[in-house]
Amino acid sequence: MKIDRLISIIMVLLNCDTMSAAKLADMFEVTPRTIYRDIEAIEKAGIPIFTKAGADGGIGILPNYKIDKNLFSPAEIQHLLMGLQSVSTALSQKELIGTLEKVRNLLPDKRSVKANQITVDLTAWMGNKSLLNSVAAARQALDESRLLQFSYRDKRGVLSTRQVEPYQLVLKETHWYLYGYCLQKQDFRVFKLVRMTSLILENRTFIPRDFTSKPMDGGGWMDEKLIPIQLLIESSLYERMMELCGEERIKPWGDNYFLVDFLFAPDDYGYNILLGFGDKCECIAPPEIREELIKRIEKLAGVYR
Repeated sequence: MKIDRLISIIMVLLNCDTMSAAKLADMFEVTPRTIYRDIEAIEKAGIPIFTKAGADGGIGILPNYKIDKNLFSPAEIQHLLMGLQSVSTALSQKELIGTLEKVRNLLPDKRSVKANQITVDLTAWMGNKSLLNSVAAARQALDESRLLQFSYRDKRGVLSTRQVEPYQLVLKETHWYLYGYCLQKQDFRVFKLVRMTSLILENRTFIPRDFTSKPMDGGGWMDEKLIPIQLLIESSLYERMMELCGEERIKPWGDNYFLVDFLFAPDDYGYNILLGFGDKCECIAPPEIREELIKRIEKLAGVYR
């Protein structure tokens, strides 16, 4: 939308002395002529714009119109930037240009070079690019209280058609989930976005129901209840286990091994995690998890024989 671009241009100009029309056009994926029309609209709104000729010239906003940089401390601004940049890797970058530039404008010039010292990227090296379209549709449905219709394939591979009132979009462990009220099941359900296909944002709206968010500890989000199991791992997996369950669940065992109290989801997702550790990890309890792992390993070996 034009108004979104106008606001973003203002935020960009607040963060620099001047910027050329060509660079602004490249940033917002429009023509320089469109940028000049946008600048005219910004001037009519009362924001003092000036232009400067020459190699270092461009378009700018008068310095006395700049945002007060004392609103946040430099450390607080860097924390905000790190959070926004991490979100920008999971959402459309264009949507966040204005917000990022507005926050950067609050950072003193001498500290601006440090703003990118910590970067959080939540995307996979090779990911599902179409997933961003599903995220965008879900966000719009949330904003406008519109129904979503989609085909959904559950963990057993069963395909069904769902019509859902969306209430919350959650990014958990690099996976997107939608929490909504399913009209087919007449109850609140959690849907994994990667399992959705043929997603349609309906024109029909709904009146929001009473809604309570689920806790972020996995309760209610997982397909199965988490159960405690015990793993014996080689030291090469220590860092990964620290990320998954914390130091308090890991105990030394001999010179090169550790015992891990691991909370496990007894489904394909959980077993695939364990199998992904290869021969560096052994499940030593309970016996039924060991037996299921043996079956899956033998089945996998049969594929390659």
